[in-house]
Amino acid sequence: MEFDVAILGSGAAGLMAAARLSERGGLSVCVVEGNAKPGAKIRISGGGKCNLTNVSVSENNYLGDETLVRSVLKRFDEHALLKWVRMRGCEPVVRKARYYFCPRSAQELIDILIKSAEGVRFFLGHRIETVRQKENGFIVTTDKTTLKARNVIVATGGVSYASVGATDIGLKIAESFGIETVPFRPALAGMTLQKEQFWMKALTGISFPVTIHVSEKRLREDMLFAHRGISGPAVLSASLYWEKGTITIDFLDGLSVEEVLKRGGNKKIATAIPLPKRFVTAFLDMLGVADKPCSTVTAEEKVMLKTLSTYTFAPAGTFGFTKAEVSKGGVACSALKPYSCESRGVRGLYFVGEVVDVTGELGGYNFQWAFASGRCAADHIWAV
Repeated sequence: MEFDVAILGSGAAGLMAAARLSERGGLSVCVVEGNAKPGAKIRISGGGKCNLTNVSVSENNYLGDETLVRSVLKRFDEHALLKWVRMRGCEPVVRKARYYFCPRSAQELIDILIKSAEGVRFFLGHRIETVRQKENGFIVTTDKTTLKARNVIVATGGVSYASVGATDIGLKIAESFGIETVPFRPALAGMTLQKEQFWMKALTGISFPVTIHVSEKRLREDMLFAHRGISGPAVLSASLYWEKGTITIDFLDGLSVEEVLKRGGNKKIATAIPLPKRFVTAFLDMLGVADKPCSTVTAEEKVMLKTLSTYTFAPAGTFGFTKAEVSKGGVACSALKPYSCESRGVRGLYFVGEVVDVTGELGGYNFQWAFASGRCAADHIWAV
């Protein structure tokens, strides 16, 4: 069986590439997928409703080469994606004035993508084994068949969500062609704690907005105290930029400790500070400061309380791949052409989506990258 384009993987990037090539027409296209159904990760994302993009997207929301990210997003930004989805009968809803979700379920988006990929042949339940270069194209071998294709789009994703068939086959394909890769690591995952922060473990279930500073990034969102450590949107995004070393949390989210204490007067500290009382009490115990009227706080205690705005510590690690939303790492950005996601060294071989060393913050950024990069590669193939 011979095709003009073989797309490996039926996640967001692969399905968008298939849909775009189908819409433009004139090429024979197939999708090879190890699962029995396409769009497995889309289906379970965002609580089953898929956070497909954000109200504002730029290269600043990603860990990865800015030139590549900016070039790809420019070709299919959040406005273009929303227009594309709406034209096909789906009106995404906005949550927290930032995040776009499918109105009913992620299956709506999967159905749109598959319907838009009319004429594309799907090889489902085919585990990809190897991709080899042959004159005028490639040979794709699966556990069930062998395919020939002039162009190959590798959209196999990362290794998070092994439960839905995630593997590192994309990196193995790249490495077999001598293409530089960066090992996958867990990203958008909760963080585990050092012994000095174990006081947080007693706060399981408490959540409130914080600002986290990590690696020159400032991230403001909710933080959740969990049994294994800390989690929530702010922490998940922080884990993207954190490798080793410290992070700083502003629990007061911009408020001044001095102003809070001044307004507190004769109120006790745990009552005056506008945070969950159980958290403030635990923080005071950790500092060794008694819960007493604000007006009686000493200068030394005031200095200690100011760490509510600058609590700095080194996480022990992350919750790992079993809890990670995505993988960071992948095919090196420098190995790809920024206007097409085509390999610089292997003509006709493209890498898109999570398999590329581009990872977004929590909030729809990774789906936006997947859709944009898949479409970018498809447009380039069609044009040449």
